[in-house]
Amino acid sequence: MTTTLTIDHPGWLTGPAGDPVRLVVHNGVAWLADWQPAAGLILRPVGTDHTTTATAPPAPHTSPHTLPVTPDAAPLVNEFATLGNVQRLTNPSLWDAITTAILRQVVRAEQARKVYRRWCANHGRTVETPLGALSLAPDPATVLGLPDEAFAEAGTAFHRTALRAAAIAYTENQAAWGQLAPEDLMKALDEVPRIGPWTASAATADYTGDFSVYPHGDLAVRTWVRRALPDLRLPDADRPFANEWRRFANSNRTQLHALTLFALTWGSHARTDQHEHAAPPDNHAGTADIHPDHGS
Repeated sequence: MTTTLTIDHPGWLTGPAGDPVRLVVHNGVAWLADWQPAAGLILRPVGTDHTTTATAPPAPHTSPHTLPVTPDAAPLVNEFATLGNVQRLTNPSLWDAITTAILRQVVRAEQARKVYRRWCANHGRTVETPLGALSLAPDPATVLGLPDEAFAEAGTAFHRTALRAAAIAYTENQAAWGQLAPEDLMKALDEVPRIGPWTASAATADYTGDFSVYPHGDLAVRTWVRRALPDLRLPDADRPFANEWRRFANSNRTQLHALTLFALTWGSHARTDQHEHAAPPDNHAGTADIHPDHGS
């Protein structure tokens, strides 16, 4: 069966051969993720800190057989099943997952990708790999040491207070957060100033690989569903859409995870700049915390 790689994370770049490549850190070791059409996803430890005994980060496959079986979902399931098995590299860094979700707030999705990559290149650690130099997101200590001007230069001035608040909270809680179940992690992240429920859910799904907790009313999901099946009648607003999305999966977490992951995978391969969408601001818990209705 065909396997399709999920490339929703902005860390995925185009390698020299034209295929997706990405750098991640797992248990303190940098790993190069290299998609090769004939061989699939290849994971190799790189840099001066790697060891031959290092354990690779997880990159599980999700079968189309786990998609919903409800009659209303059938047209969408049939379309998504053309992807075959879906493979997604679970983000092994909670800090990167938080950073990514914050940088997706409010701005267009394509702009968020550009900002994330510039943020990493300007202030993150750069590692020489067999496919060239690749950069990681700046760690919390680096973020807290940056002057305001550095955020502006990287295009993250709007996200400055959220990134700083998250860096402080992560430094204080990273050990405990790493042991939490997805629902509890979402709640913990939601308590951080300038991180609202959308950001907490998106970061949790990225880090745990559990897309049953993803913000299902996200504009990305709605956009790709409309692109995949223009005649499918679903609500336009995020909350009614999310309710209908869960009904498609009969509130089964395995099916909800698969449905959401397949939608994002379908979209990550159908994506064009013309279909980017801005994310409107939303206040949370009476604070200045903003979360997006994120675009494609």
